[in-house]
Amino acid sequence: MWRQVIALDLDLAAVRAMVAVSDEGQFGLAASVLGISQQAVSKRIAKLEVHLGTQLFARRAGSIALTAQGARFLPHARTVLASADAAIAAVLGSPVLRVAVHGAQIADANLMRFYLEKRPDAEVELIMMSPSNTSRNAVIDGRVDAAFARSHWRTRPLPPHITAAPAYLDALHLLVGKQHPLASRDHVELRDLTGYTAWVPGAGFGSEVSDFYRQLSEYCGMAIDTERHPDGIGFTNIIDRIAASTALVAFGGEGTTTPWHPTIRRIPIVNPTPAYPMALLWRNTATTNPQLAPLRDFITRNYARPQAGTMWIPEPDHSLFTQ
Repeated sequence: MWRQVIALDLDLAAVRAMVAVSDEGQFGLAASVLGISQQAVSKRIAKLEVHLGTQLFARRAGSIALTAQGARFLPHARTVLASADAAIAAVLGSPVLRVAVHGAQIADANLMRFYLEKRPDAEVELIMMSPSNTSRNAVIDGRVDAAFARSHWRTRPLPPHITAAPAYLDALHLLVGKQHPLASRDHVELRDLTGYTAWVPGAGFGSEVSDFYRQLSEYCGMAIDTERHPDGIGFTNIIDRIAASTALVAFGGEGTTTPWHPTIRRIPIVNPTPAYPMALLWRNTATTNPQLAPLRDFITRNYARPQAGTMWIPEPDHSLFTQ
């Protein structure tokens, strides 16, 4: 049986907005990443949904989530954007260095913003990734030139064409609501967390991040809950749920921008302090790009190795980050 196929011309700006909203979990954060207004993001998404004849996002009060159709469209949207960017770079001979980071609020994005403020002439494009589409996979697969990510993951070791250098240890603080039993503490020791449950939905996708929290759980006896809440796994939704809970805790990185909430308590963790190890990963073919060397030098010059015993990181990460 023949079926007529209608060709649709996709608006790349609308597709880019859709991917940004999915990655950031909020229209406002997506607008910040794209450098446009929130209204413009909303209009682009609405135009794309009309064009495709289906709803891509389910809007709820204070949050959004992909519909089934949106989840099916997302990986293809990423492929379209990667191909378009590669085609433009091939024609223009662009020296732009494409660098993947975990997300707009995470420590590596803040580090790169600092770098770009100090080097306004740098030709670097930041690519915002997500828990389900990691920066580590992006550089391994060749979708970007470099990335910030945890270098070790036994399930998918770094291939020979990827080089790693230690970049930043993001010290984790404990986040609890004001009614939580630990809320009155001015600090907690890592072993004090035995028996508590941390909600880390971003660790539920099978990645180097989930492996980090698995090892942290084994070390301190804390349970890790990776359930994906109906309201989404955006940072604001995580904070809202933790603020209302008397049982759950969460983690906030020292270099990560955590949304402010009036009933959230941020408590230092000591003896030792757990830290998420971020490395700068780059493809060996990217060494010909003149933008890589200054970034690599900046990272190497500013990385501070921890004093022995002060920080906890998974044992496999020690060789890169502590020696």
